[in-house]
Amino acid sequence: MTRTRTMPTWLALGGAVSIGAMTAVQARINGVLGVRIDDGIVAGLISFGVGLIALLILVPLIPSTRVAAGRLIGGIRSRTIPVWMLLGGACGALTVSTQGVVAGVLGVSLFTVGVVAGQTLHGLLLDRIGFGPAGVVAVTPGRVVGGALALLAVGISIGGDVLREAPVWLLVLPVLAGAGIAWQAGANGRLAKTVSSPVAATLMSFITGTSVLVVAAAVSVAVRGLPAALPAEPWLYVGGLLGFVYIMLGAFLVAHTGVLLMGLGSVLGQLSMSILIDLLWPTASRPALWQLLAMVVVAFASVFAALPRRRR
Repeated sequence: MTRTRTMPTWLALGGAVSIGAMTAVQARINGVLGVRIDDGIVAGLISFGVGLIALLILVPLIPSTRVAAGRLIGGIRSRTIPVWMLLGGACGALTVSTQGVVAGVLGVSLFTVGVVAGQTLHGLLLDRIGFGPAGVVAVTPGRVVGGALALLAVGISIGGDVLREAPVWLLVLPVLAGAGIAWQAGANGRLAKTVSSPVAATLMSFITGTSVLVVAAAVSVAVRGLPAALPAEPWLYVGGLLGFVYIMLGAFLVAHTGVLLMGLGSVLGQLSMSILIDLLWPTASRPALWQLLAMVVVAFASVFAALPRRRR
């Protein structure tokens, strides 16, 4: 198997931060869409559907990606690609559905810090067992401290009146979504390495996620009835395009960073962008300003602590 070329840590980390920023913007877009149509699951389906359409247009236009898609189909037919590598999109479906249910009510900052908790703990575990394409990544003291600081940011975020204003299940859902993001990054990264194409891996992720959301949306409509009329503003439908970009970028970067470090960089981007969004476009449950600023400082410290001190 071809050895993965090493990318400078600062460059890989910068890519991870940009993934987090795009995730925060997507969370607000999908959250507003979920509130407007009164159905977060259908909002998630719309988001994934837009991303899938973009990929189906893009893949045939790139010769190397067409070849990789052929390898993907051949691997599925011959069962040489394990099923678990194909299921990253199921976790993506959980993420966008949670955005539609939670972010429009609690704000992006509170949604993000819940994601931080799940992403940090699960990323540390997945790196330790070698789930990602980077193989087994040692649990160094710096990585443990980085994870602990990320959880401290979560503790800061839920201080004050937040717990009294929001039901517990709304705070639990982002934690589950964060664990799913870490698992999705590892699975998509392994699939991208297997078929030698992050675009083909992203396509598989969107196919899986859209399939899961079609079933979930059908159940939601059967139980709750049809959602409200779709809004006319075009910007409410670009969340899927952002998802397409950051899932593909994550599938490429995770081989260079490991699951936890990419997650921590993403956390930094998510928190910074979510604070900016909530300051400019606040919701009723937005944390106090001191909480927002403290979260960013602690998140910066968590990423710095987890950075590798030397290359092997």
